[in-house]
Amino acid sequence: MLAKDAVRLSVVRNMVSSFMNELVATGKTPQDILDDAGVLKVIKRLSNQRKDSIEQFVKGGRPELAESEQAELAILDTYLPTLMSREEIKVVALAKKAALGVTDKAKAGQLTGIIMKDLAGKAGGGDVKAVVDELFV
Repeated sequence: MLAKDAVRLSVVRNMVSSFMNELVATGKTPQDILDDAGVLKVIKRLSNQRKDSIEQFVKGGRPELAESEQAELAILDTYLPTLMSREEIKVVALAKKAALGVTDKAKAGQLTGIIMKDLAGKAGGGDVKAVVDELFV
């Protein structure tokens, strides 16, 4: 507030409001504390909403609205942990594939699910799926 950064202030207020909404939606009172997993879930949801909005504004020919959403997305991303690169995911995927003895593409979905459980919050689902698909090409 002292820095007069209106965009950051708006984003932080929106996050706090979303945290309260998440507490109420899960049957808790606003005085309860949201755990770390819940906080990350809410911030990821807000980030995904911004990404969807940017895509829609660009398709609709409204670049000025997309720019404001992009600024909010940049602030939200500072609160999210950095995700693993595809190379790092590939190392884990190869190890899991060997450990489970998966040899055919029919079990690729199961392998993806197992890797996602191991890398929960550390890697994006799209990246994990792409890496697993590359393993069976």
